Amino acid sequence: MQAFQKGVQATLKALGTKPDQGLSENQVEKSRQEHGKNVFVAEKKTSLAKKILLSLKDVATIILLIAAGISFVATYLEGNNNYFESLLVIGIVVINSALSIFQEGKAESSLAALKDLNKSQVKVLRDGQPELIDSDDVVVGDILLLENGRSIAADARLIEAVELQTEESALTGESLPVEKDAEATFEGDKDVDLGERVTMVYRGTTVVNGHGLAIVTAVGMATEMGKIASLLNNENSTPLTPLQRRLAQLGRNISYLAIISAIVVLTLGIAQGMDLKHIFLTAISLAVAIVPETLPVIVTMTLALGVQRIAKKHAIIRRLPAVETLGTTNVIASDKTGTLTQNKMTVRQVWQASQNQLSATADGITPEAEEVLSLAAMSTNVAVAEDEDGETRFDGLPTEVALVRAIDPIKSREDLLIEYPVVDQVPFNSTKKRMTTVHQRPDGGYIAITKGAFDVLAPMLANGDVAEAEKINQKFGRQALRVLTITKHVFNQLPEEPTQEFYESNLELVGLVGIIDPPRPESAAAVAQARQAGVKTVMITGDHVETASAIAREIGILQPGDKTLTGAELAQLSDAELDKNVKDYSVYARVTPTDKIRIIKSWQRQDATIAMTGDGVNDAPALKAANVGISMGQTGTDVARGASDIVLTDDNFATIISAIEEGRGVYVKVRKTINFLLSANISELIAILIAMILGWGSPLLPIHLLFINLVADGLPGFALSREPMLTNVMDKAPMPKNASLFSQGLGRQIALNASLFALVTLGAIWFGQNVAMGGIATSEEVGQTMAFVVLSLTSIIHVFNIRSEKSLFSIRYGANPSLVNMAILATLITIAVSVIPGVQGLFGLVSLSASHWLMIVLLTVVPTIILEILKKISPKLFQV
Repeated sequence: MQAFQKGVQATLKALGTKPDQGLSENQVEKSRQEHGKNVFVAEKKTSLAKKILLSLKDVATIILLIAAGISFVATYLEGNNNYFESLLVIGIVVINSALSIFQEGKAESSLAALKDLNKSQVKVLRDGQPELIDSDDVVVGDILLLENGRSIAADARLIEAVELQTEESALTGESLPVEKDAEATFEGDKDVDLGERVTMVYRGTTVVNGHGLAIVTAVGMATEMGKIASLLNNENSTPLTPLQRRLAQLGRNISYLAIISAIVVLTLGIAQGMDLKHIFLTAISLAVAIVPETLPVIVTMTLALGVQRIAKKHAIIRRLPAVETLGTTNVIASDKTGTLTQNKMTVRQVWQASQNQLSATADGITPEAEEVLSLAAMSTNVAVAEDEDGETRFDGLPTEVALVRAIDPIKSREDLLIEYPVVDQVPFNSTKKRMTTVHQRPDGGYIAITKGAFDVLAPMLANGDVAEAEKINQKFGRQALRVLTITKHVFNQLPEEPTQEFYESNLELVGLVGIIDPPRPESAAAVAQARQAGVKTVMITGDHVETASAIAREIGILQPGDKTLTGAELAQLSDAELDKNVKDYSVYARVTPTDKIRIIKSWQRQDATIAMTGDGVNDAPALKAANVGISMGQTGTDVARGASDIVLTDDNFATIISAIEEGRGVYVKVRKTINFLLSANISELIAILIAMILGWGSPLLPIHLLFINLVADGLPGFALSREPMLTNVMDKAPMPKNASLFSQGLGRQIALNASLFALVTLGAIWFGQNVAMGGIATSEEVGQTMAFVVLSLTSIIHVFNIRSEKSLFSIRYGANPSLVNMAILATLITIAVSVIPGVQGLFGLVSLSASHWLMIVLLTVVPTIILEILKKISPKLFQV
């Protein structure tokens, strides 16, 4: 038998607690040893050593390590003991790992600070005295003192409940409070839904009305919240992001290309009768040429800068790749309560009966609406006070708080009660479903105000247009408004023995009030912006389908032709049936945490990259299962935040769209980086292969290639991470999940660029080996030096070519000054390496004449001139 099915006395006896005394210190310690502390089992933190190993598992990083090994072998075979190349590549790997680990560490620190701000305290009875303790210190058997506004620290069986209602949306997803009854009984051992277990209160929920006593039956992971948290252990694998998959594929393709190219070079060399050692070194140089050593570091820097920009927009990124994942997201699955809505019940419509006037509160409070709301606000038990910040705080039932908030700008409840003091009250109960308060009028007479459900009060009305009220009630219902009927009974004297029957006789209909948890103001605009960007938003909620559909329709999620699906209907579908129709549904209502995971995985099987937003414990498993989980920092639970990749510190749904825009910007920058780096790397491959085929020998040494990759490409490439968005990335649909990195014209651009670079590099080799200039004889070394300088400078200039499909002269310096500065620095270093005698020897270079340098300049600008002409003729060729 579960705790909610047991009687009060049976529970007290089983746990050995006296309701008027609570536990002694000895009993507390004994219970803690037997049942544990009231904390969740924290996810085991990854050690620094494991983080380092995980950062080294990336394919591109593995290729870098292989390149370092190849460079080491080449140096050893040459016998010059200059391991500069090997150490440089290893340094690149270290920097990449350090950046990634440092950023994720910062995110965890920010999250820990946020968690500390949300620690709560609870009032318990111990040794006969009430004590205020940390929620972590609650144990099984403790007597909880439940008060309005207090959060509940553990699962507990009610001992007594006086008008007690709790708000359980964090656990069940339902926004309306649940009325509790300590004396309720349940049939046999039949299980019931959490929301119907009225004899229990649960961890993570809040008292919104009344008071009571309860005995703790479960703490920590044994609570219902803990059980949901344990589901996260079944979702412990983090899927690779689209960019990670694409970069991994790129790394594999590069490794295959390196192996094939090395074999081709070895075959050509042997066929031409070249020295075996020289052939091997040439093959190694080719392998080094292909590997874009700086790509992992630039990608990491780009992601880290994206994280910083998003942090300024109130979001904490817990996993670095989550930024990029958002950029390729094409489905947002959002919880309703507290995410798309304000989680604050609000009066939306008021109908005044005597004048038959219907008004929306958004248009202002009319005198007729003021009459209805004034009477309704008086007939509540809302407590109004000022918090530490001087803000007005309303404590009570959400629907009653909504009534008081609505009239507060005009008349405070306190002022109303001064004018109409309370003399008697008939509390709300679940049987009669109505509440009555009695007030003395300023003229000395009395007024009894009764409010409740329309179907309860309609038969009791003596005055009022019931037929018209029925129409308004149905109209409000179609808008998913919760309807309260307000009635009054005016009389001159109190009976000697007043009864509920007297107060609720001769009732006159005052009006109807329509209440709803409204959407956040920014939700509709954010959903519309997402749709324009090719991102579909769906609602997944535990709330009723009518309420969910009304909100979804209002903010634009539920479009004409879209369908809704309830948890009960979902249970009847097989996975295959769900997969077939999942794209037709925009609203999933009355679903469980397990249902949410099932829906998420069905979308993923349709090749969707899906982001899940939520704030409750019931959202946590789905947050972890999604490609990127987004939780709320202010209203979200610790479990939800711990399961997510991104935490919104302002709980603003629109921040997600800003994050998507930033993610797309990151992806565009990564593609530009790949364009920039591979254009040079592939040109090196083409130049070396053609030179070998023509019998010119190896035009570039391994150290030349490493210098070009790290300095000529690397320095400007780092500045690409700071490149602003020069086009509106939200005007296009997201990149398809399985699309290649080279899709949408990028591969074509790289092939064009690489061909042009290889052509001028081969031209430099030919001039150096065949044309004597400035009194310097032709030689292989002169050709290598000219090829090195031409390819280096051509690569540096290319960073400006790839910034936009427009001319490189159309982008001003101030757009990214670091890019210009890095390009200038790389140019100066290249020239210095080429002309300073002491440095020339380290790089196997020789001095050149002025004529050689003039030829280098001419060859260097040729690709840019051709690309500028093509941009003018066909700008679409350069759109990626």
